[in-house]
Order: sequence, then C-alpha cells, then structure tokens
Amino acid sequence: MSGRAGSAWRRPGRIALVAGVAAIAVAVAGCSADGPADRAASDPRRPAAAPASPGGEASGGKAGKPPAVDPGWPRWGFTHTGVSANNVTDRFERDVSRELAATPMLQNQHIMGFGALNPEPYPQEYFWEDLDSRTTLMKESGGTQVITLCCAPDWMKGGPQGPTEESAWDEHLEDAPYPEHFDDFAELSAAVAERYTDVEYFMVWNEFKGFWKDHSKPADYKGYTELYNKVYDAVKAVRPDAKIGGPYLGFDSNKTGESELRGPWGVVNQNVLDAFDYWFEHKKGADFVVVDGASLTDAHELLPDAFGALSKFGAVTDWLRDKSGGLPVWWSEWYFAPEDGTTWAEPMRLAVQAASMIEFARSGAATALYWNPQEKDGACQGCMWDPRTGASTPTGRLVGDFARWFPAGVRLEPVTSSDPKVRVLAQSRRLVLVNTSDKQVRTTVDGRDFTLRPYEIRWSDRQAGSTG
Repeated sequence: MSGRAGSAWRRPGRIALVAGVAAIAVAVAGCSADGPADRAASDPRRPAAAPASPGGEASGGKAGKPPAVDPGWPRWGFTHTGVSANNVTDRFERDVSRELAATPMLQNQHIMGFGALNPEPYPQEYFWEDLDSRTTLMKESGGTQVITLCCAPDWMKGGPQGPTEESAWDEHLEDAPYPEHFDDFAELSAAVAERYTDVEYFMVWNEFKGFWKDHSKPADYKGYTELYNKVYDAVKAVRPDAKIGGPYLGFDSNKTGESELRGPWGVVNQNVLDAFDYWFEHKKGADFVVVDGASLTDAHELLPDAFGALSKFGAVTDWLRDKSGGLPVWWSEWYFAPEDGTTWAEPMRLAVQAASMIEFARSGAATALYWNPQEKDGACQGCMWDPRTGASTPTGRLVGDFARWFPAGVRLEPVTSSDPKVRVLAQSRRLVLVNTSDKQVRTTVDGRDFTLRPYEIRWSDRQAGSTG
C-alpha cells in the first residue's frame, strides 16, 4: 500500500515457512512495579491477590490476579508473520504456547503469505497444512483466533496453477485477484470458514493490496468493495455466526493536505477517506471496522514528536466510530517507530509502544493487533518471544500486561499525573505510568509520589480507596 507496507521488516520477503525465530537483545529498563498488593474483590473484573504470571516480574513486578478477559471481545493481540513458534521445534512451540497461554489474547493469521503457503494451488484443490499448523498454535496457546482472508492464489491473479514459485512470493503476493476470479476467492474464503469453525473473526483482504498502487490517485474502492461483498455473502452463507470486518484500509497521512481528518500529527490522505466512505456506503454488511496505520507521515515524519504523533490513533478511531455509527473499530496493524533506518534505544521504543496502547484504550478502539516482527535469525527489535527459550520478551510482556489489565469492558478511571511528561492509564485496581521524557521525572499520581527513569514504564497497584 504505502512505502511502509513493503518495507522488509514489516513484510517478510520470503513468506514460505522457515525454521527459527530471530534473536533480540532488549533492555528491561522501563518495566518495574510499585504499590501494595490488591485485596480480593467480588467484581470478577477486579483482581485479587495472587502471584504474578510467568514473565510478570520483568514488566510489572508482583501483580494481583488480573481481571478476566471478556470472551465476547478481547481487546489486545498480535498477528503471526513469516516466522512463528510453529516453525522451530515441537518443544519450542510448546514453550511459547505456555508463555502465551498465561494471558490469552487475540491471534491473527493470513490464509496465504506471512507464514502460510498457497492454500489453493489448483482450483478446488486445497492445501491446509500451514493454516492447520498456525491455528493449532493459536489454540494450544489459548488465543482467540482471527483469520485474515488474504492473499490470493496465483491462478486468481494471472499466474500459473500449482504451488507458488519462489519469485512469485516477492513479486506477486500482494496482487489482487482479477475481477473474473472474485467469485473464486469468495469460494476459497467460504472453504476456510467451513474448515475452521472455531474461528469467529474474519478480516477481508489486507491494506487494499492490488487495489491501490499509486496513493497520489484514488484507490480502486469499487473493485475492493465488490470483492468484499462477494466474500461477505459467501462466508455468511456457510457460517452465519462468523463476524466479518473490512475494509482493512491503511490510514496514511502527510504533513499538509486537504482533508477533514487532521491534527498536529498531520493530515489523512483524502483518498483514504473517499475509499472508506464508498466501502461503508456500499458494503453488504460488517460486524466491525478494520483499519491500520502509522503515527508517522508518509515522509517518515513524527509530528510534532514521537509521542505527540500518537494522537493520530485516537483521532482516527473517533472519526471511524462517528462515521460507522459506533461499529467496533479494529486496528489490524499499527506502527509508531521510524522506518527510514533510524533506530531507537529499546527503552524509548517500548515507552512509545506503551503510550500508543494507552491512546487506543482511551479512544475506545475495540481491538489492536500488534504486527509481531519475528524473524528467522539475527537481531529483531520488537519480537514477542526470545528465540532461544521461547520466553516472553519485554515487548511480549507489554502486550500481555495490557491484555491482562485493560481488557474490553474494563472501566477506565480518570487518574492524571502532576507532570504532563508522564502518561497514565488506570482502572479500579491497577495503573500504568509511562515516562515520555529522556530524563528522570518526579510526579504525583493517584495521591502518590513516583520517580521514573528515562522512558520508564511502571505498573502499579492502586491504593485502597483511590479515586483518582
């Protein structure tokens, strides 16, 4: 879609299954705890005193039993990409599954690409092995499964029948099916829904791939909407219980431009809004709205800075909720770090990620899926588990902590910081503080004094009787 969509660290170039996951050297700085243990409460969403879950010590210290994750709509999760835990060894997969099961969350997998080979190499001849492997991993790790109905077999987009050739993964994975094959793709989507009956959520396509090659011009939103409607009808025909969302459209922004959706972080491309409006007006139906995007502009700018740019996520969520009449808003992917070769120290990257998740929670986003950049080997900043042991990394624990303490339905409480450089998110029994400064900060939060290291993330129990 945008220049970001094709960057190697976001989209693994080789999508065929490969063994191994990437090493990651991360600092645990910024993840500590402070505060008294929680008392038991009759409200099932309120935590009672209990030992921390595996991995909790590094990211939150001793934490009480977390509120139950609402089974109707889990808020946080991640997407499996080219390499995941099922591509290493059976033991490694079990170790990662055990870590993930400590905090159940949404887990998403594409039907082709991003770790799955061509599911229909010949018309009506299916290859399910890779999808079976990924869905098994999701089930074993306690995940709520999501399937993204993308991408399309080669023969649906001008290529040959048969298993996808090596060169085609890089050159044609993101091509859209030809209009004469929209029905074939809808039939494949229905076959997926029939096979994986324990999967409730389905997202249709990914970032208008093949429907929007030049972002300076309007997208082929009519073509996408036609495909979406065929998929919607086909899946609902065989699985009326399935929940289907679209348009999985990237909300690109620029420093300047003409658009109703704008802020200090930039201006959303009007072509994006036109595409969304057309899809929403002409769709057959939708159970939720799906978008993605980055806090950065298309020119890799963070306006006014790395933390200020995060307000884009809240502004877009507000706009979508207003336009859709309150449909749940899913962020299928979100990005917040430089993509021009600039690198951040890990404490800063984690702090920006935590602040972005605070933005989603405050704006009422129903779901946010982290694009897990697990790699085959080498350094991998932002990976969710350690390739040597399968243990959760600081990134994995951060996502897990938000899933544990801020699930859908939990009531947020208006707790603020005396120093605006510290961002806070609180519920009745637990809060998280994020120092957005590269200097030590002293602040008063919830009637208590805190001293935070540069870019520190602090999880804390709340004192009995705290009201914010």
